[in-house]
Amino acid sequence: MSIKGKAYIGGVFEHPIREATDQSTPQLHAECAKGALADAGLIRDDVDGYFCAGDAPGFGAMSMIDYMGLKVRHMDSTETGGSSYILHVGHAAEAIAAGKCSVALVTLAGRPRQMRGGGLGGGRAMGPSEAPEAGFENIYGGTTHNVYGMCAMRHMYEYGTTSEQLAWIKVAASHHAQWNPHALLREVVTVEEVLASPIIASPLHRLDCCVITDGGGAVIVVSPEVARSLKRPLVKIIGSAEAPKGPRGGGDLDLTFSAGAWSGPAAFAEAGVTPADIKYASIYDSFTITVLMQLEDLGFCAKGDGGRFVADGALISGIGKLPFNTDGGGLCNNHPTNRGGITKVIEAVRQLRGEAHPKVQVPSCDLAIAHGTGGFLGARHGAATLILERE
Repeated sequence: MSIKGKAYIGGVFEHPIREATDQSTPQLHAECAKGALADAGLIRDDVDGYFCAGDAPGFGAMSMIDYMGLKVRHMDSTETGGSSYILHVGHAAEAIAAGKCSVALVTLAGRPRQMRGGGLGGGRAMGPSEAPEAGFENIYGGTTHNVYGMCAMRHMYEYGTTSEQLAWIKVAASHHAQWNPHALLREVVTVEEVLASPIIASPLHRLDCCVITDGGGAVIVVSPEVARSLKRPLVKIIGSAEAPKGPRGGGDLDLTFSAGAWSGPAAFAEAGVTPADIKYASIYDSFTITVLMQLEDLGFCAKGDGGRFVADGALISGIGKLPFNTDGGGLCNNHPTNRGGITKVIEAVRQLRGEAHPKVQVPSCDLAIAHGTGGFLGARHGAATLILERE
């Protein structure tokens, strides 16, 4: 069953906070929910479906449903790391198409800056200690940075990608973040400044890495009937796909591509559009190499051409051929928990509504992609892709 045109995004909200010293994680979830409902013009009692991932405390969806006083007939707490919330918007569309709910609330929130040692940048050993691969991998003390550094190093070896090319991704994000009053990093940087920042996991520099912030966001997914009753621009979900990728015990390890090589084409096929049709791209940016590999895997350029594709400002709104992450993304704006994909959906909706900052708004933006990967890029992870259209 295709979900094309069977669900719409009715409301979005990005929490403005970046340091949650006085709020709890459940409180942030609830504040995001309230903001998204207000944006849609709905109330709490309208919600009959709830979606969250592993950032929700306690018993996940059950705890948050109780905390927020929701009465729902459908819930989902699938966990796929950074791609979770792009996946959940797709799952909400599927549930609505199947008649399981008509107003789905999706919330993310976290406080990694208050949880010292946690989050994507906390230097934790890879993966939960009970994961099946833990005894084979964690004993070497690997961290998230190391894995992404290996992906970048392999991509450079295979295709001649350079640190200068990767740096252009950070430069583009910084050009956009300067117009976002809530972004953690608002200063525009140069390629030279990225390369001068300390090496974190060779060949990745500190400015190749995303920020770590507190905060969160929420999305309201609704049926076509509900969408047309709201006084908001109509943003239709026309394509959705997800895919896992793993090394399968080391027998199938290729660090140069992500699961987006499967989720991307499937989402484009359902939507009936091509990468050339896309006006704006929200791409998960835990590291600069994450963006480069996903652009290749999604078909915006050939495998190995990502470095040349992103160079010289190609991702900067108003200058380049593919404006991306016009809120500053994870590289400059925010990255609450290690599941920041929800902000990719939020900014894509802003662009399609014509509500992005005037300095970064893409003219005549009618088609956008939101895509993310969660886990360890190139190795064990999952990807999710959404194609959205302004009706």
